[in-house]
Amino acid sequence: MTLTRGRFISHEYDRMIVRFSMQDGAREVLCAISTSAMDDLEPGPRVRPEQREAQFTRLRDRIEARAASKYSATEFEGTPPGIVLRGIDFRP
Repeated sequence: MTLTRGRFISHEYDRMIVRFSMQDGAREVLCAISTSAMDDLEPGPRVRPEQREAQFTRLRDRIEARAASKYSATEFEGTPPGIVLRGIDFRP
């Protein structure tokens, strides 16, 4: 099944990630992207912590497309299993 847009969960400053979800039908798939990966996707100065949700929203289509690709390839990490995106995931 194809993943569809889920929800923004949170910016975790301590872990330097943004947590979000995607949907596989009724199943919620937990995902995360490193803030450094988001900064690499968006040229310019690094954003402040309170701006991370807005940055995620601007980059959401690219982030979710890559998460869907990793999901299709069954590249899960963690407990419970989810999708984790890093800068290397966006390199050609």
